[in-house]
Amino acid sequence: MSITLPPGVEVFERGWLSANNILLHGRSPEEGAVLIDTGYVTHAPQTVALVDAALLDEERLRLIVNTHLHSDHCGGNSALVERHGCGVQIPPGDFSAVRTWDEARLSYQATGQQCPRFQANAVICPGEQLRHGELAWQVHAAPGHDPHSILLFEPSTRTLISADALWERGFGIIFPELDGEAAFDEVEQTLDLIQSLRPAVVIPGHGAVFSDVQQALAIAKQKLEHFRRDPARHARHGAKALTVFHLLEVQQQPRSELLDWLVRTPVLMSSWQRFFADGPSLHAWSKGLVDELVENGVLTAETLPSGAASIKVAKATT
Repeated sequence: MSITLPPGVEVFERGWLSANNILLHGRSPEEGAVLIDTGYVTHAPQTVALVDAALLDEERLRLIVNTHLHSDHCGGNSALVERHGCGVQIPPGDFSAVRTWDEARLSYQATGQQCPRFQANAVICPGEQLRHGELAWQVHAAPGHDPHSILLFEPSTRTLISADALWERGFGIIFPELDGEAAFDEVEQTLDLIQSLRPAVVIPGHGAVFSDVQQALAIAKQKLEHFRRDPARHARHGAKALTVFHLLEVQQQPRSELLDWLVRTPVLMSSWQRFFADGPSLHAWSKGLVDELVENGVLTAETLPSGAASIKVAKATT
């Protein structure tokens, strides 16, 4: 089924590690373009190339807007600012952490991920509008996956930029829950908000643009209910996703080094402490995660010439 995007809206569907990027063209080259989210740092050269190729004649990139500051959504900020000299707007909850570059508050330390330092020029606040070209995007708070996340809704075309609040088959890891902060209710409230907006088209943070919004919401609410009934299931799901993300970044790693990374990564340590400390040790729990991902065909293990075991993602992701 063909999906029509509003005039001037271009989506770069990215594979893991990067979130999708959305380029909003202006009414004229002089107005410039706005980019929503910039992907992960290791994909930054590709992000810059995609943006450069998509800009119209004499059009400049004037602004980056981040829906939230997880590393896969803002890792290209620094490279794009260096290339285009554009401004950066971010949700207000992370503004002070960016100014001081507090990697603990910004989650990069906790997740063991990278993000080059950048500066934000301004905040984009829920209740405001992002006016660009012929469109006026409403800014809505979308806590749950990240407490400071926003989503953007364009009412005249009923187009939603949902970030990680809603995908075609779910939503992003609920990171506050991994740290012991209640956030399942916030996810539900955000899903209810999306339902009330009645979008016709959703541009998600990951995956293809889709139009069967009711089915996506039903899938998301069912997953949320499963996680609510069994928070440890959500914690294990999050740990697996972060492990795969890490391996996609490093591409391949000796099993011993991967296990060392797992037991040293703060968000995984806190998940184990909160949900699994009465069972196997952290090292044994981490080994069980890797073994399960290999058994399920998500990861693959091979023996190196040295005789050591090495782990990588089973299917290449671009």
